[in-house]
Amino acid sequence: MKKNELMAYSCPLGKAMAALGSKWKPIIVLVIKDRKLRFGELAARINVISRKVLTDQLREMETDGLVIREEFKEIPPRVEYSLTEKGLALLPIMFQLEEWEAKYPDKKYDKDCIVTA
Repeated sequence: MKKNELMAYSCPLGKAMAALGSKWKPIIVLVIKDRKLRFGELAARINVISRKVLTDQLREMETDGLVIREEFKEIPPRVEYSLTEKGLALLPIMFQLEEWEAKYPDKKYDKDCIVTA
């Protein structure tokens, strides 16, 4: 189901899944946490995501009100990303998901985490 189709539903879960419905958005939320990170720092911490996909995901998250993109008029240009209040409210949910997975691990997918804190 596409994001536009999910957004057509008025149920809160459908809207939430539309906002977080990619494999990268929850990871981006967990990497940013309660700090500001530059694009290059995000790309380095999630080293398996392409820069184009990271850019697209951050734009969608900004549109959905999950991240703030702060642009500084400097040379060289600098952009920092941080979570909005709505994005910060996701952190306890993400931590609960991590705990849930740790409690019920799938042995065939037990590999190192793709994200560095």
